[in-house]
Parts: sequence; C-alpha cells; structure tokens
Amino acid sequence: MKKHNSGIGFVGLLTIILIVLKLLKLITCSWIWVLSPIWISTLIVGIPTVIIFVGSRIKNGKW
Repeated sequence: MKKHNSGIGFVGLLTIILIVLKLLKLITCSWIWVLSPIWISTLIVGIPTVIIFVGSRIKNGKW
C-alpha cells in the first residue's frame, strides 16, 4: 500500500508561520526575508536544473 504525502511540507509551514508573525508585527524583518523559504527552495531546485539543462545542450552540440 502506497502512502500519499499531500501535506503542506516544511517550507510551506515555515512560510505560513513567518507570514503570521509578520502580520501580527511580532517580527520586523522585510517581506523578502519573510518569503525567503519559498525563493530559497526554488533556487535550490532551479539552479541545478538549469546547470544540467545547459550542460546537456552544450555536450550535445545544440549550443
């Protein structure tokens, strides 16, 4: 039997916590840092993906 993980995840939970703390004025950091879990995780996945894509295009002589 397969287990389906459809939860919010660590990054989503951390982002929601930071947004709530910001809206309640319990933290004073800028919105860029409140939303940083989203963009940092996107960069962690996106940068290697782009590197692999560009590397394979160069290797195959497409660029």
